[in-house]
Amino acid sequence: MKLLKYISIAAAIGFILVSILTRVPAVQDRMMFGFIQSLGSSTADLNDDSLSAVVCGSRSPIPSPGRAQTCILVNAGGNYYVVDIGDGSAANLNNWRIDANKIRATLLTHLHSDHISDLADLHLMTWINSAHKKPLDVFGPEGVQLVTQGFEDAYQLDYQYRHDHHGDEVAPIDFAGFNPHPIDLSNPVIINENGLTVTAFKVPHDPVEPALGYRFDYKGRSMVISGDTRYSKNLITFSKDADVLFHEAQANHQLDIMKEALAGNKGLVKVLDDIVTYHTTPIEAAQAANLANVDHLIFYHLTPAPRNNLMERMFFRGVNDIRKDWSAAKDGTMVILPLDSDDIIITEID
Repeated sequence: MKLLKYISIAAAIGFILVSILTRVPAVQDRMMFGFIQSLGSSTADLNDDSLSAVVCGSRSPIPSPGRAQTCILVNAGGNYYVVDIGDGSAANLNNWRIDANKIRATLLTHLHSDHISDLADLHLMTWINSAHKKPLDVFGPEGVQLVTQGFEDAYQLDYQYRHDHHGDEVAPIDFAGFNPHPIDLSNPVIINENGLTVTAFKVPHDPVEPALGYRFDYKGRSMVISGDTRYSKNLITFSKDADVLFHEAQANHQLDIMKEALAGNKGLVKVLDDIVTYHTTPIEAAQAANLANVDHLIFYHLTPAPRNNLMERMFFRGVNDIRKDWSAAKDGTMVILPLDSDDIIITEID
C-alpha cells in the first residue's frame, strides 16, 4: 500500500511539474521546434521497391465523416501518379507528408467534380518550393483541356501574387499551371517509362463520355483502377490476371432505404434514383473480379460510404458468397506489391 501511495504522489508531482513547465514560453518554443523538425524530416513510407498504392479518398459525393472524395496515389518504384483528386484528398496527401517532388502526373478517370475538385491544391503542392521544372502533367479524357484551363483562369491572380511575393526560387511563374494530355484511346498506352506502363481503357458511365479506367504494370506486378462505371466487360478484359483491382461500388439496396427515408425531398430522391443507372454494385464488382481472375479486389468510391460497422456489413451483403479475397477501402488503405514476389500486402499508411 505504501508503494502505491508513493507512486501516486510521484505521478501527481510529475503532472504538476509538466503543467507548470508547459506554461513557460521557452519550453513551449522548444517543444514546437521539435514538433516542426519531426514534420520536416519524415514522409510516409510508400515502399519504393514495389508497385504500391494508397487510397487518398474513398467516398463518392455523398458525405461521410473521415473520408475524402475519390483519389488513389500509385507508387511505381518511387514515381508517384495521382488518379483522381476529389475534395479533401489533397489534404490527406499533405497530412501524410507525401513527397510532392515524386509526383509525376495526375490521371483523371473522368471530369465529374468529385474527381477533380482538389486539382488546384495538388498543383500548389507540386509548384511551391518544389523540384519540378515544368507545369503539372494532367492526363484525362477529351475535355481535360477545359478543366485545366478553367483552373488556370481561376487561379491566375493567385499564381501572380505568390510569384511576386516569393520570387522564382519558391514560385517560378513559368512552371505554374498544367500540361493537359487528352487521351486518344486508339493509342491507349499513355505512360511507358522507368519500367512502368499505364494503359487507359473505356468504361460505361453514361452520360459521361468518355469515362476511363487505368491499368498499371510495373516490373511484373499490376493493378487496375476502375474509375466510375457500370458493370463493364471492357474492364474485365483490361483487368485480366491483375494482382489488384480497385473497383468502385454502390450499394443500391441501401439507396432504396435512403429514398424511402427521404421521400419528402424530391430532388434528392431523384438524384439517388438516377445514379443507380451508372454505377456497379458490390456483388457485380466481385463477379467482375472473378471473371478477370484478379488476385485481390479492393472496393473504393463507396456509395454511400459506410459510417459504422453495421452500415459496412449491410453495404457488402452477399459479397462473401461470391469471393473471399477482397478489402473495403477507407482513407489511408494501402496495398503493397513487392517486386519479384506474389505477395499482396494490405495495410494502412503510417
